[in-house]
Amino acid sequence: MIESTINGIFPTPVYMSKLGRELTKKELSFVDKSKLDTYSNEGNKTSNDNYIINNKPLNSLKEELDVRVKDYCNKVLSTTDAVTPYITQSWLNYTETNQYHHKHTHPNSLVSGVFYINCHKEFDKIKFFKDGYQTIKPEVKDWNLYNSETWWFPVKTGDIILFPSSLTHMVETKQGTNTRISLAFNVFIKGNIGNNKNLTELIL
Repeated sequence: MIESTINGIFPTPVYMSKLGRELTKKELSFVDKSKLDTYSNEGNKTSNDNYIINNKPLNSLKEELDVRVKDYCNKVLSTTDAVTPYITQSWLNYTETNQYHHKHTHPNSLVSGVFYINCHKEFDKIKFFKDGYQTIKPEVKDWNLYNSETWWFPVKTGDIILFPSSLTHMVETKQGTNTRISLAFNVFIKGNIGNNKNLTELIL
């Protein structure tokens, strides 16, 4: 047998955490009421309020998501620049049986996240795509991290996922009888990036 090592470089970060508590009656009531004020997105329903996390009933949840956003930036960006990440837009998605959420990315955002309010670990997942031109495309014998074009993760109630906003993702046709409810959000940074003397300074 040939001895060899395969090293994975420049990986794509997909951060996973958990809220660590159940939502309160006030929070769940707000989520239920928000379902009455939605529009038809491509495949499912989305709240008309796209700054949903700024509503008073979700104040505590916003603080807890902010903690995860900062943790992601500390561990992934790991920058010495004086910047602070913050949630920009946020919205609720409601996906019923046989509905889906189209394949997409999140422009004008650095990091995107999803908090799962109601999910069934057996039926619900998030699917990611490796986009880009392939010079050749041989038939695959065994799928792995290097030759896969898609990758998915099962999700359940209370899960939090953060990933680069440029990473293409979707929700496939919903199975099971529960209404899949998720709170999606975008993240940007404010502060000073780069170096004045190096002519790379950017003030946000």
